Amino acid sequence: MSRDEQLKQRWDKVVEKLSTQFADGDTINLDAIIYLIGVQELGQLHREYKKDDKISLMHIAICKLLEPYGYYEFDYFDDNGWPHYITKEELPHLKAGEQSVLMKEAIVNYFLEAEFIT
Repeated sequence: MSRDEQLKQRWDKVVEKLSTQFADGDTINLDAIIYLIGVQELGQLHREYKKDDKISLMHIAICKLLEPYGYYEFDYFDDNGWPHYITKEELPHLKAGEQSVLMKEAIVNYFLEAEFIT
């Protein structure tokens, strides 16, 4: 099986499981998955977030997801428990499709590591 086929199968599995768990079976999109990862990483699961908080949660997720690629490094938790990252390397300029593949690969790796999928 090619790397692309394996990524697609694993991505579909992530989407299916998260859609069932969080979207009543509706198909969850990439942004929603990133948001959920941000909430998971913050660890404050049962609260409501303002719009600015939601953007920050997505930023946390992106930093966490791209940390293994060397783009970000965890720095510290602030007094409210929010993680902060430093930029280690600027992200390369990628076309939209390339960005999507990078994020899907990072998300699949995140959920493989968490043993959410196999």
